[in-house]
Amino acid sequence: MQRTAVSWVIYSLTHSAFMLGLAVFAQQFPSFLLSLPGGVVSDRYSRHKILLVTQTASMVQAILLAALILTNHYVIWEILTLSVVLGIINAFDVPARQPMVHDMVNDKEDIANALALNSAMVNIARLVGPALSGIILQAFGAGICFSLNALSFVAVITSLLFMKMPKFNPPTAKKKVLIELAEGFNYLKQTPAIGVIILLLTALSLLILPYDTIVPVFAKVIFKGNAATYGYISSFMGLGAIMGSLLFASMKKGTNLRVILLGSIAILGVGLILFSRISNFPFAMPFAVLIGFGSLLPMTACITAVQVEAAPHMRGRVMSYVAMAFFGTLPLGSLLIGTISQKITAPLTMLCQGIMALMIAAIFSKALRIDKTGDENKKPLHQDEAVIQDKQTNY
Repeated sequence: MQRTAVSWVIYSLTHSAFMLGLAVFAQQFPSFLLSLPGGVVSDRYSRHKILLVTQTASMVQAILLAALILTNHYVIWEILTLSVVLGIINAFDVPARQPMVHDMVNDKEDIANALALNSAMVNIARLVGPALSGIILQAFGAGICFSLNALSFVAVITSLLFMKMPKFNPPTAKKKVLIELAEGFNYLKQTPAIGVIILLLTALSLLILPYDTIVPVFAKVIFKGNAATYGYISSFMGLGAIMGSLLFASMKKGTNLRVILLGSIAILGVGLILFSRISNFPFAMPFAVLIGFGSLLPMTACITAVQVEAAPHMRGRVMSYVAMAFFGTLPLGSLLIGTISQKITAPLTMLCQGIMALMIAAIFSKALRIDKTGDENKKPLHQDEAVIQDKQTNY
């Protein structure tokens, strides 16, 4: 709800696609700068305690944003500044939150399904939140959206306090941060299966996934709608994302993640191309579902593959590189897409993104088959626990 309301407030004030991109940049670029130290912190300290701190800080940020809007004493730079604060918080939240799934699941064969169900939970929020936000924006204003977001953290923090996690065993010898970061980078160099996936995620985050930056333009200009229209578009995309996450969660052990990854990128490309060509709101919504379906699966497949491949003691640092690839390139991509959209229109920009998605799927279909030395991988990326154990033993 907060993300939807922030985008709508900024676009309503500025009518600028570039400012939409700048808002995303302000929130996510700090995560790029601090995600690697965040990964080191995640490996050094209790992830449960880290989440308690980051979620409390996020609640304070939400309260400040709600107070600004409700008192009607705000300007663009204040909203952008609070977005920067949220980006700093997320730099430490994400590397701790994602690997904590492993601590919560006893049977490691269920890890891939647990990650998929976690994505389903997130995307149920993506379905309900924007639609609810659009309705509340239209009826009561952005201040109520931000207030409800602040209130929701009470449930989050209470849930964390009730969780009983395994006892955290800190590393016996703490090294310098730079040394630990270098170890993480060297580990990626020695594990090309992870490196190629992170490179793919970087390309998607820079060129394709920032499509949501220009969705408010479609809602207000192309479909001639209002805040509720924006909320409905986001919800149809969320519906597709839920369908994708449920499909992923139902996959059996041994499913080839490579096929899922590349196929979903192709679906995303087709969805973007078709959505960009339609100016009738009802007729465009099935393709919004297709976009949501195609945008969720690559992210889930990438994160699952990386966590399956990574050694346990490196998981936090590896996830920090994943976060850096996502949070580092997505804000740059948002600025890029916002700027291009301002020059050539939103529909043409999204059309180009769809074509590039198909090109990326084609290029990486070969790259994912070949390891660092150019030899064919003997085994595809999949969800077999035996492979997880084998990777950890070999490491």
